[in-house]
Amino acid sequence: MKIETLKENTTKKSRLNGFSHDDIGDDHLYTGLQTPMKADAFKLTDTEKKERIASLFEEIMDVIGLDLTDDSLKGTPNRVAKMYIDEIFSGLNPKNKPKIALFDNKYQYNQMLVEKNITFYSNCEHHFVPIIGKVHVSYISSGKVIGLSKINRIVQYFAKRPQVQERLTNQIAEELKTILKTEDVAVIIDAKHLCVSSRGIKDDTSATVTTYYGGKFNTPNKVAELQNYLKN
Repeated sequence: MKIETLKENTTKKSRLNGFSHDDIGDDHLYTGLQTPMKADAFKLTDTEKKERIASLFEEIMDVIGLDLTDDSLKGTPNRVAKMYIDEIFSGLNPKNKPKIALFDNKYQYNQMLVEKNITFYSNCEHHFVPIIGKVHVSYISSGKVIGLSKINRIVQYFAKRPQVQERLTNQIAEELKTILKTEDVAVIIDAKHLCVSSRGIKDDTSATVTTYYGGKFNTPNKVAELQNYLKN
C-alpha cells in the first residue's frame, strides 16, 4: 500500500498542468526566469567537470557503438568536455559574467539606441541541440550609456547555456534594465531551433520570434519606430 502511494505521489509530482513529461513530449516548456541550477552547481572545479564529462561522454559513444580506438574518435570525449565547459555552456558560471562599465551620456542623446542583428548560438535545454539567431536590443538612456560591444557580451553570456528562447529574451532585458537603471529597454529575438528543423517535426522553414518591451517601448508608437529601424 505504501509503495503504491509513493508511486502515485511521484507520478503527481512529475506532471505539469495535468500532463506527464511523456505526454508533453516535444512541446515547449518555460518554467521561470532563472536558469534551473542545482544549489551545489559549482562544487566541482572546471577541470573536475571536464574529466567527468569526458568519461561519461566516452560511455555514451561506447553505448551507441562507436569505436573509441579510432584515431578520429579517441579525442572526442575530451573535446566535447572542453567545449561544454569553456565554450557553449560557459554562461552557466557567474565568474564568466561580463564586467560592464557605464559612461555619462555627455552627448545628451535621448532617443532610442538600437543594436541590431547580434548573432548568437545557444542550445535548447530540451534536446541539447542548437538555437541559432539574431538579437536586436534597444534602450533609451536614463543618464548613462553602455559600450556597444558590451551589449553583445551580455547577449552571448546568457546565450551560452541550455536555454529556452522566452527565458533568454527576458534574461537579457532584465540584465540591461539593472545595469542601465532604466525600464526603457527592448529585446527582440528571431531564431531557428534545430530541435524543430533537424528532428521531430523537421520543419526547416519556421522561425521563432520573442519580444520584450519595457517602459517607453511598451507603446504602439515606440514599437512601430523600433520596427521601422529594424527593417531599414
